[in-house]
Amino acid sequence: MHVLVRGAGVAGLTLAHELLEQGAKVTVFDLLPDSSGSASWLAGGMLAPWCERESAEEPVLTLGRLAADWWENALPGHVVRNGTLVVAPPRDAGELGRFAARTSGFEEIAGERIAALEPDLDGRFRRGLFFAGEAHLDPRRALLALRKKLGARGVAFLCGGKEPAGADRIADCTGIASAAPALRGVRGEMLVLETPDISLSRPVRLLHPRIPVYIVPRDGNRFMVGATMIESEDDGPVTARSMMELLNAAYGLHPAFAEAKIVETGVGVRPAYADNLPRVTRTAEGVSVNGLYRHGFLLSPAMAQEAAAMILQEKRQYA
Repeated sequence: MHVLVRGAGVAGLTLAHELLEQGAKVTVFDLLPDSSGSASWLAGGMLAPWCERESAEEPVLTLGRLAADWWENALPGHVVRNGTLVVAPPRDAGELGRFAARTSGFEEIAGERIAALEPDLDGRFRRGLFFAGEAHLDPRRALLALRKKLGARGVAFLCGGKEPAGADRIADCTGIASAAPALRGVRGEMLVLETPDISLSRPVRLLHPRIPVYIVPRDGNRFMVGATMIESEDDGPVTARSMMELLNAAYGLHPAFAEAKIVETGVGVRPAYADNLPRVTRTAEGVSVNGLYRHGFLLSPAMAQEAAAMILQEKRQYA
């Protein structure tokens, strides 16, 4: 069976991987030559189903639990299983209780344990929550590695021009660019800071009543700081307000970020349905995978498995 996958973001590449594993012939078509134009390129890469449950429905937890294992099996060595640390400034300590009440899978820890997990945060926070079962990866490294793996195993990547014909089924994974009904855009803004003066071993979420943010360590003394959630499909530059809020949050975690270099800013428009849950739906051409919202790397493995099963079961049924 030959499946054409539209879109080379995380939804498209994970589906291509699932289809290939199950014996399908796969072609990936995108308007751009790589994945750098997708919202996935700007993602945090947190595989944090328990933390995400704080503001998401139960399926995000149940479907997201398999993500770390899926990514580790697909790309050995890319997943860092150091958990997630959640902290709050003293003035916002009540936010920790609210976060804890809406989540599970955590250990309540005091300042000494926070310092043991992250020595550079010694003395900065009296209480925190540690989600030991969570993980993270570098989205860009993962996208490039997955694309390379697929290409080496015979997946054809085509970009620009006219979409190729002749596929048995088409899987639309184009995100906000698709014609999926009832889809809306949610603008997310992020920064990448660089400083040798602080080291983190895991994503740290800093709670705040208005704009809770996360800080994710990257290679090369870099840290991804994100991300805003604005109901807008505007993909213009980061706004001054968002820049100040993200920088203030980083500074609130550790003053060393005040001297960090801003090496990148980015804006991505994330596709979402009204309930902020993804969907795999049948179309006249095959299937559509969309609505991953802010959970691209967390939920794309589950969505890819569902979509692959739908496509291949249909082929077996009507062959």
